[in-house]
Amino acid sequence: MPSFDIVSKVDLQTLDNAINTVKKEITTRYDFKGSHVSIELDKKELVVKLEVESEMKLDQVIEVLISRSMRQGLDATIFDQGKEHFQSGKVVKKEIPVRNGIKQEDAKKIVKMIKDSGLKVQAAIMDDIVRVTGKKIDDLQDVIQLCRGGNLGIPLQYVNMKS
Repeated sequence: MPSFDIVSKVDLQTLDNAINTVKKEITTRYDFKGSHVSIELDKKELVVKLEVESEMKLDQVIEVLISRSMRQGLDATIFDQGKEHFQSGKVVKKEIPVRNGIKQEDAKKIVKMIKDSGLKVQAAIMDDIVRVTGKKIDDLQDVIQLCRGGNLGIPLQYVNMKS
C-alpha cells in the first residue's frame, strides 16, 4: 500500500550556514559599523539569540536573517517570531525559536484537514510525523497538494514516499 510521511524538519547545517552568512553581511554593512550586534544559534535548544542596540536595528537583522535563510532554501516560517523583544541595559535582546517537528495540535489539524477532504486515505500521527497511506498514489499526491494549499503556518516536507 503506498504511503508517505509529512514532516517539519530543519537542516541544522543549512541553518548554521544561513546564520554565518547573516553575520558576515551585518559586519560589512555601513549602517551597522561600530554598533553592537550579536547573533548566535543555540543548536541544542534550536533558538536564534539576537542582541542589538535598538529596535530598528533588530528589525533589520531579522529581515536579513529571513532573507538569507530563504536563499539557503529554508522556509521563512521556521522562525517563530511570536516572542517579544526585551530591553537589557543598553541593548535589545530577542530569542527566536526555530520550529522543528510537528507539534501535536498541528498534527491533529493536518489529520482533520485530510479526513474532511473526503479522499480515500488514512492519516496517522506518529510522534512528530504524520503518515498517510492510501490505495492509489494519485490520492497521496492530492493530499500533498491539499497540505500545500492549507496555510497551516508551519513548513512541511513530504518524505519517504513508498509505493
